[in-house]
Amino acid sequence: MAKKRRRESNEPEETYEFVPPEFDEREFLLKDMYGTKVLMVVSALAVVIGIAAACIQKVADDFWWIGLLLIILSIVALKQLLGLLKFRAELIDQKTLFGNYILLFFLSMGIWIILLNPPFA
Repeated sequence: MAKKRRRESNEPEETYEFVPPEFDEREFLLKDMYGTKVLMVVSALAVVIGIAAACIQKVADDFWWIGLLLIILSIVALKQLLGLLKFRAELIDQKTLFGNYILLFFLSMGIWIILLNPPFA
């Protein structure tokens, strides 16, 4: 059987060297701590809104949609509410802000549902 010949190329092989971007640890930590503070405020706000929605439904059982409207309006006005609480919403990433919207919706809905069922009802 014939042996295969190796092809020798005269072209030099390209060498790639990874150069990591500069990393500012202080800025990263400050941004992360700021996002955590905003997360805690949004969580507390979701609990308050869930309690308010449950109270509204307990007063008027036929108007459950008012509680849902309250939750949706709080999501829409979250940036303005954070502004009233002296937080700058433009410092928060869009993904993080979207996560805060989702957290506000599901946590307030969960609190509302829990408060409408026994033993709390």
